[in-house]
Amino acid sequence: MATTEDQSLDPVTTDAREVSQTDTDGNLPAGEPARASIELRDAVLRYPLGPYRRGSIKAGAMRLLGHREPMPHLKYVEALHGINLTISDRERVGIIGHNGSGKSSLLRTLAGIYPLYSGDAIVRGRVGTLLEIGLGFETESTGRENIFYRGLAIGMSPSEIRAMEDDIIAFADLGEFIDLPMRTYSSGMYVRLGFAISTQITPDVLLIDEVFGAGDASFRERAERRMQSIVDSAGIVVMASHDMGLVERVCDRVLHIDNGKIVNDGAPADVVPGFLEDMHQRGNA
Repeated sequence: MATTEDQSLDPVTTDAREVSQTDTDGNLPAGEPARASIELRDAVLRYPLGPYRRGSIKAGAMRLLGHREPMPHLKYVEALHGINLTISDRERVGIIGHNGSGKSSLLRTLAGIYPLYSGDAIVRGRVGTLLEIGLGFETESTGRENIFYRGLAIGMSPSEIRAMEDDIIAFADLGEFIDLPMRTYSSGMYVRLGFAISTQITPDVLLIDEVFGAGDASFRERAERRMQSIVDSAGIVVMASHDMGLVERVCDRVLHIDNGKIVNDGAPADVVPGFLEDMHQRGNA
């Protein structure tokens, strides 16, 4: 049975049929060294295909009268196929692959958002995620109010939030928008504020999914500098990206994912050229 021992920056946890998630305060069992680690054993992730039966008042009344409608037969697609993976403390791992290859599914499995159908997922250490930029924001509240809400969600105290508020606002560079409802924000503004808040603390395990995609060139430059600072101090960094230059600069190990399987695992200089050649061949097919 798998265990995820974490406290996510984006606060989403799920109890799974095959994966139990415990010790959500991020503490390691007594006597274990305080070192981050990730392990997947024969991990299989399935998504159901087709509509769910939501039910209705009429259907509920008919069931009370003894009428039973046949349940639809659900079909599934496997997003991850028997993944075996070990990531040790201090590793910086890039995940690359074409769209739909399973990169985001793998990250969300590690974050505890998606439950495995079978296999084990064990993540030790406090987990920080930069996956869904809008996750955890109240769109009718102002950016300033959301700094407080999200700061509490990632485990900061009110005094810590107040101490970091000016730095967060300056980094996000939202100007007068900081005191406007977030429903008025562009996707780039969401990215900047979410990134500024979530990177105020350094987790043991940081999971990143294309966080720079919606930012402008100025933000990307500032974000990469801050990311490098986090990379230098975090226990484990796992990032999915289509930016091969970024992957090569930040990561010391790269996983090439294709059709839910790891097809190559090694140093960036060994894995990235093969992936680019694969993409070139797909483009000419």
